[in-house]
Amino acid sequence: MSGFFGVASKQKCVFDLYFGTDYHSHLGTRRAGMAVYGENGFSKSIHSIEGTPFRTKFEHDLPELDGYYGIGCISDYEAQPILVRSHHGTFAIATVSKINNADALANTILKDNVHFFEMSNGEINATELVAAIINQKENFIDGIRYALEVIDGSLSMLILTPKGIYAARDKMGRTPIVLGKKEDGRCATFESYAFLNLGYEPDRELGPGEIVFFDENKATTLVSPGDKMKICTFLWVYYGYPAATYEGVNVEQMRYNCGKLLARRDRADVDVVAGVPDSGTAHAVGYANESGVPFSRPFIKYTPTWPRSFMPTIQTKRDLIAHMKLLPVHDLIKGKRLLMIDDSIVRGTQLRETTEFLYDCGAKEVHIRPACPPLLFGCKYLNFSRSGSEMELIARRVIEEIEGVPPTKEILQEYADPDSEKYQKMVDGICEKLKFTSLRFHRLDDMLEAVGIDPEKLCTYCWNGKE
Repeated sequence: MSGFFGVASKQKCVFDLYFGTDYHSHLGTRRAGMAVYGENGFSKSIHSIEGTPFRTKFEHDLPELDGYYGIGCISDYEAQPILVRSHHGTFAIATVSKINNADALANTILKDNVHFFEMSNGEINATELVAAIINQKENFIDGIRYALEVIDGSLSMLILTPKGIYAARDKMGRTPIVLGKKEDGRCATFESYAFLNLGYEPDRELGPGEIVFFDENKATTLVSPGDKMKICTFLWVYYGYPAATYEGVNVEQMRYNCGKLLARRDRADVDVVAGVPDSGTAHAVGYANESGVPFSRPFIKYTPTWPRSFMPTIQTKRDLIAHMKLLPVHDLIKGKRLLMIDDSIVRGTQLRETTEFLYDCGAKEVHIRPACPPLLFGCKYLNFSRSGSEMELIARRVIEEIEGVPPTKEILQEYADPDSEKYQKMVDGICEKLKFTSLRFHRLDDMLEAVGIDPEKLCTYCWNGKE
């Protein structure tokens, strides 16, 4: 994933840009950057943030970043924002994207003798590709619209120019952009809370495909929003920070609702309910309050130094980090029947090791309740996971073992039905393989109810394969 922040101010913007970008640190752990425009033109700074907090890497660069307009980005993948010189003039661009047809688009553009810099893994920087697509048209508006239309996947972006900032939300609204305002400036952000402590108040969210241009004085809609939306439901379940709000629905409240609805269908005989830190915690509180089973924290994540388990990407190291950052509270584990709620089960490796960890600490039973349905399809629209194969998903591996052959999409959709025998066989298989005492997933219909907006506006592809 990635997250970005843009600001246009009557005052120097770097303070707001620095902290507004930092508030997106939960969305990326690899690369980060800021670009500003001021009296001396453009200036930019990009660093690797693997194992190092954003603020630590960038605090020494602040004196060199002098301007009134700026954009910043934190990413799990490509270095950005990038600075581009073209027939549009010089501009900086940052994106939140997943481009499934990147090779085809790049080959089309290469016919015009354009070149791309390869990243260390041999792939093209997706943000550079978006800039090249925009440059195929005569003006920014047509270029942005063209990019939103031709990209297969998802794309939201901020573009910094000498006159102000363009903000464009994905054509299906898969990721958010929120506008903020205060007396001496305006901003645009992925996470809605990122500007609150900086003195801004919420203005509005961009609609799907909407393109806005803003400076320090006003924001103007250049392309009106479309009427179809498929925002990622996983934003609420996992990605989003608890203080974030998408489409008027707060992340923490949605997770609380999830836990409450989980409890209504469950009859587990347990001593305590606990959440796997951090995203499982609110789910667990909702479950505990609804069921009457006490909430507990039998292990604590050591947050001062350990990063998210998203990083690094080598599986063995990711699992090591996931284990090492959890500290047991033995008095709350020994002899207890624990019900643990995590946001999801992806590969299953980390949760299996967490379960073994709890047993080693003396737990009597470990019941697992994921806050979303089984993940059956790799995400086509967000960089949720850069897995080499959908067969890394534990649900897919178990289904193939049951079927004896790689399942078709139609067969997978049969397993997605929580009232079917095939679904129960899959759940039992996952439970046995990961050595849980019991396993019950959240139902898709209940999870969508927990969000509380029109289900037609929510993307559920990773659970049911429906586009």
